Amino acid sequence: MQAMTKRTYTAIAQHAKNGKPALVFVPTRKHVRLTTMDLITYSSADSGEKSFLLQSTKELEPFLNKISDEMLKVTLREGVGYLHEGLSSLDHDIAAQLFEAGWIQGCVLSSSMCYKDTLLAHLVVVMGTRYYDGENAQTDYPVTDLLQMMGHASRPLVDHSGKCVILCHAPSKEYYKKFLFEAFPVESHLHHFLHDNLNAEIVAGIIENKQDVVDYLTWTFMYRRLTQNPNYYNLQGVSHRHLSDYLSELVENTLSDLEASKCVSIEDDIHLSPLNLGMISSYYNISYTTIERFSSCITSNTKMKGLLEILSSASEYAYLPIQPGEEEVVRRLINHQRFSFESPKVKDPHVKANALLQAHFSRQFVGGNLALDQREVLLSANKLLQALVDVISSNGWLSLALLAMEVSQMMTQGLWGRDSMLLQLPHFTKDLAKKCEENPGKSIETIFDLLKMEDVARRELLNMPNSYLFDIARFCNRFPNVDLLYEVLQNDSVRTGEDITICVTLERDIDGKTKIGPVDAPRYPKAKEEGWWLVVGDTKTNSLLAIKRVSLQRKLKAKLQFAAPADAGKKSYILFFMCDSYMGCDQEYSFTVDVKEADGGDKDSSKE
Repeated sequence: MQAMTKRTYTAIAQHAKNGKPALVFVPTRKHVRLTTMDLITYSSADSGEKSFLLQSTKELEPFLNKISDEMLKVTLREGVGYLHEGLSSLDHDIAAQLFEAGWIQGCVLSSSMCYKDTLLAHLVVVMGTRYYDGENAQTDYPVTDLLQMMGHASRPLVDHSGKCVILCHAPSKEYYKKFLFEAFPVESHLHHFLHDNLNAEIVAGIIENKQDVVDYLTWTFMYRRLTQNPNYYNLQGVSHRHLSDYLSELVENTLSDLEASKCVSIEDDIHLSPLNLGMISSYYNISYTTIERFSSCITSNTKMKGLLEILSSASEYAYLPIQPGEEEVVRRLINHQRFSFESPKVKDPHVKANALLQAHFSRQFVGGNLALDQREVLLSANKLLQALVDVISSNGWLSLALLAMEVSQMMTQGLWGRDSMLLQLPHFTKDLAKKCEENPGKSIETIFDLLKMEDVARRELLNMPNSYLFDIARFCNRFPNVDLLYEVLQNDSVRTGEDITICVTLERDIDGKTKIGPVDAPRYPKAKEEGWWLVVGDTKTNSLLAIKRVSLQRKLKAKLQFAAPADAGKKSYILFFMCDSYMGCDQEYSFTVDVKEADGGDKDSSKE
């Protein structure tokens, strides 16, 4: 990469004269910064002045004062900006706007930004056509990515033409010339992702048998391309017989995989119907391989460590990038967590996902590309956890389902379940939480305990400035305080084998003018709405009998049904009300149902 920097500067000086804008694409964020500084160095050595800066520094200062990235401030003063995934949204917008306004001439971007940014320039330089993928060391850019980068060259209604310079390894030159100068066919990848597609259509009822699958495929883009480029799809010919055999084999193999994963049921070797796992996979839009792994790996004895390993093993994390030199960082990260590995495979993206999840719970700082990867891991974990709860509930495991719900709370607040609930509050530290728990007279362990204190005593205990106290008050006002009432319908006449129905009324204790906004969770990467689970279970047998996920605004009524046991007598159950976002607001209520014998037994006794 260093050998290409001089050529890149020469290309800018030659093809982007008179202050015409230039974009430079490099593989990673690390190269973004290095290349930016090298270009500035070459410019200073060449002309002795800030040749890339097209506006006075004085006019730049109001914008630079808003930027948090110190290095970006320095490079913008020299007339070169940079963009990568790790920049804050404000820094990104300011750098991009300065480039679009023509105040700076150059901008260096990481390769993945070619799809995310719409910046246009007279000149585009692609510094290298390979990137480090962590598994095969160096991998070529997809040609489609190169075409996307080239598309940033030329400004409509401004330039008569655009220029693109691609710097690559000499043996690759002819290869790129062929694909970049000739028409590039667009092929379908449907056959690689057909499992999840068919599963969703079967769940929706659009596909009901194997013939429907074949008919469905004949309306796809892939079917049109089979005869145009048979070699790409491993077809032996393009006759009707060849196409029929290919589609039949593709359908059989795909449906066999779905059946083996217990997502789809095949009856009489023709008719298709969705199974529970297939419905969960389709509802949460996750891979069938993920839901299969959840179902096969989870057991009633799984603990927290196993639950996190199963969550991290999801196929959605298989594409988590391993950056150059990141292996040692991941090794140190996983070895310093609560659940470590004896010999972690640091090049495994699932191990990296596990490390980033635990670092989030420990509130351990990770920077750079790891912070961006952690954000993606957390966003995916939300729906994966909900799917995991559904899989566990299908097996009727009460304690494990409650544990998965607690992990959802941990995910949102960035805490371990064993940590103090007070750490959810803004500006709270572990020392302050410990001080509250050791408060003379009454230990303050929950947010409700803190709210019950007198104002004077609370101020004296916290010893914070008014601005901090205002933030804490704002959090407490939004913290859910829900009144729950329940009633078992026909409690005196429930018989064995019948359904027991419990009606639940939920009402949020909140001022009428107060708005119910998203969860107050600054450590979660995006705005998140509250979610709740209503669960009925028997703790003696660790059985989950009924579950319902609800979304509560101000007031809500819900019903849960579950089958009465086969033996008569008084049966004790517990109703759980679990939040998916906040810790310390869960509720549980014990109730008893007097189950009587079925009708046959009562009729005999009445005759006597």
